[in-house]
Amino acid sequence: MSREICRWGILSTAGIARKNWHSIASSGNGQVVAVASRSIQKSRDFIAECQSSVPVPHPVDALGSYEELLNRKDIDAVYVPLPTGLRTEWVIRAANAGKHVMVEKPCGVTAADVQAMIDACHSAQVQFMDGVMFMHSARMAEIRRVLDDGVSIGQIRRIASQFSFYAPDEWVASNIRANSSLEPAGCLGDLGWYTIRFALWAMNFQMPVEVRGRILHGVQRADSAEQVPMEFQGELHFDGGVSASFFNSFRANHQQWVNVSGTNGYLHVNDFVLPYYGNEVTFEVARHHFAVDRCLFNMERRATRHAVQEYSNNAVNSQEATLFRTFAKLVLSGSVDPYWPEIALKTQRVLDAASKSAAEGGLPVVP
Repeated sequence: MSREICRWGILSTAGIARKNWHSIASSGNGQVVAVASRSIQKSRDFIAECQSSVPVPHPVDALGSYEELLNRKDIDAVYVPLPTGLRTEWVIRAANAGKHVMVEKPCGVTAADVQAMIDACHSAQVQFMDGVMFMHSARMAEIRRVLDDGVSIGQIRRIASQFSFYAPDEWVASNIRANSSLEPAGCLGDLGWYTIRFALWAMNFQMPVEVRGRILHGVQRADSAEQVPMEFQGELHFDGGVSASFFNSFRANHQQWVNVSGTNGYLHVNDFVLPYYGNEVTFEVARHHFAVDRCLFNMERRATRHAVQEYSNNAVNSQEATLFRTFAKLVLSGSVDPYWPEIALKTQRVLDAASKSAAEGGLPVVP
């Protein structure tokens, strides 16, 4: 492909798509050509709102059906933030239409759904990638360097993480993330995808040998056939004795931290999903020292702050702009990177295992 710009279509007017309108505009190698909704007025309203916040110099077409967008010849890639319960059909249809696909998370209701999406993309020779922004932060390369240096952390023994936000009653009563037909995994899908992904990434995508999960709190609305997790805890066990725990909640205030403990020290990130607003992303590495001198028992703090220059909130070098830039480079190069569908499927398999374990009273499940 000789062009230098990836032409995007946005398949849905979901709230997160507003953020990624900005991400595409900041990417430098992409532009939104059209936005589709089942209501053309919703598409028009979405475009008007985005243009008032982050104006782009080219016209963006409002479409009244998803089919119309997929039939367009002037669109190379689609961003799909549809509800999880609807994604499989439209990702497959997008691939069959020859469109490269970036899909929101969780990618599917089950690993079988995700495998079907990946198979369709493979058959059409188009790229598949999930929209996990933190994977594209420059901070991740620095964290990997520290984890792999053999000294700072030593051998990994434990990974712990939490991603949560407090959802008021009116949110629970109206948001699709509490509807079992649209978002059946609830907080496990919406938030757990990130905590599971980081644990797998830290372990170089070695799969756990068993997974346990438990729903700590769930809701079943009148419009839902099943209970939806509002608070979830999970545990992963890997060969070699490494373990990982995660906690996801719509009932606890904003937290998005991860801690990797090893034989020599630990690494802690306070904002691994959405970096705090500013011009750098940071993490801490600690190797505290316990010293005993007769009657003196001293715990000495020995910590180092690591900082990477990277702006947040859709800046040109932010993780979200880099996500769309990286994807567009693949599209424009004509190559397909199998790494991205592979790690999406692994993440879904672990999520499925956690959900199955919870349904079976916390019994261990092999993903």
